[in-house]
Amino acid sequence: MDQGHDIGRRGMTSLGLAGTAVLLAGTAAAQGVAPAPGRGGDLSQQPPVVVEVELGSPDGAHVFAPQQLRFETGRLYRLVLRNRSPHPHYFTSEAFAASVWTRKAQVLGRGADGRERVMAEFKGALREIEVYPGFSAEWWFVPVQAGRFTDLRCGIKAEDGRTHAEHGMRGEILVE
Repeated sequence: MDQGHDIGRRGMTSLGLAGTAVLLAGTAAAQGVAPAPGRGGDLSQQPPVVVEVELGSPDGAHVFAPQQLRFETGRLYRLVLRNRSPHPHYFTSEAFAASVWTRKAQVLGRGADGRERVMAEFKGALREIEVYPGFSAEWWFVPVQAGRFTDLRCGIKAEDGRTHAEHGMRGEILVE
């Protein structure tokens, strides 16, 4: 990627949503990428593309499902991380986190009526998300840099002292 477009997370955070939308539109145009579907390329009005990832499995296996994720620069995503396993899990990819603009992250839980709802919301740059057994989280982001990120892992230590990643909970993220 051209160094002129690589401003990093801190720069994206200080720009705010409007400045980021202008920067992303310019970056996409410079790379020959058509604006994502929405309202005239306005990222604040773009409907999110929903991608769901299972963290672990109900039988206790340490896996990401799917193990490979694919995103496009300039599109808004709502990454839903569900943990139906008996263990907490991390979704960590520092290289990927550095290549996206985070709109927000949300913690989901069940209300008294049994319906899933937002319990908390976080703004700003993220590095990793931990999801406890039986819960879900959402990460809303826009990829701003293409790449192949092979550092997706869960760094939680299992009872045997090895990390979940060492037990196979690793993955890959492709941003085109």
